[in-house]
Amino acid sequence: MDPSQLLKGVLDLAVLAVLRDADGYGYDVLRRLRAAGLEEVADASVYGTLRRLFAAGALTSYVQPSEEGPHRKYYGLNQIGLDLLTESTKTWNHFAGTMAGLLTKKEEAA
Repeated sequence: MDPSQLLKGVLDLAVLAVLRDADGYGYDVLRRLRAAGLEEVADASVYGTLRRLFAAGALTSYVQPSEEGPHRKYYGLNQIGLDLLTESTKTWNHFAGTMAGLLTKKEEAA
């Protein structure tokens, strides 16, 4: 199974979860996702997800100067983002539980 296909369906949730802990700029979010084990995540996918979540009203943004180059645009969760994270977490947990049940039944029958 191609992990990148699975990732497409849960990238919003993963980005929201990363931003729950601390605000971050695009590359920082990407680095934190990869450090968490999502090595397959593409740069463009993360930047696109941040822009889309911001446009949907789930994120705040602000710019801070950087000592290492151009200013960085940071993103953080607002109440809409927190609510979305809560609901998406419930959906994910239900889905993951259903899949675990299906896979367990399959293994037991084999």
